[in-house]
Amino acid sequence: MTPPTKADRQTLKLVDALAEIGVSRAAFYRMRARGQAPRHLKLPNGQIRIRRADLDAWLDSCEVQEAC
Repeated sequence: MTPPTKADRQTLKLVDALAEIGVSRAAFYRMRARGQAPRHLKLPNGQIRIRRADLDAWLDSCEVQEAC
């Protein structure tokens, strides 16, 4: 097993992740309640962080194959 790289540990503040995916904070919390939000970390102070790798994986999972 290889140790995590610096890129694997990179985290985004919630506001930065939301700006990247183009959703509001309220929409994120609704998605989170439904279990549809990207994996995230809740820090002891209550702040939310999203790992870059988790956000990228979540975006990849949202990709839709178009029917021909």
